[in-house]
Amino acid sequence: MTSAVSRAAFLLACVLGGSPASAATCTVQSVSLIFGAYDSLSPVALDGVGEINVDCDVETSFTVGLAGGSGTDPRQMQQGASALTYNLYTDASRTFVWGDGVAGNAVSATGTTVDLPVYGRIAPHQNVPAGEYVDTIVITVSY
Repeated sequence: MTSAVSRAAFLLACVLGGSPASAATCTVQSVSLIFGAYDSLSPVALDGVGEINVDCDVETSFTVGLAGGSGTDPRQMQQGASALTYNLYTDASRTFVWGDGVAGNAVSATGTTVDLPVYGRIAPHQNVPAGEYVDTIVITVSY
């Protein structure tokens, strides 16, 4: 018996939010979280790791929130009418969902250059057609 295999890709978009009186200037970049091949017959979840890079010209305290994307909890990657559920986490054990601070946890940090890992997990046993599944998440950095 062969299994259906899906390739899941994860993309990030970003928005910076700082007050006009803020003394810092920050930029944000992301490294996409690419899950790779998903086997719907596997009893094991598929994990992946991406990264968010925040660079500020002076040491700054900031909070990073991630929007829900397609779906809220869990999130969903789409391919046409098909959806593959997944979620993003603040920790390697994938216990705390990374959200916008209202729905899920936001991450706070301080520094000039901070690299934050984004831990992703696709739940096992999702019966979806093979193909490339994608979602876009908006990153909000508040300082």
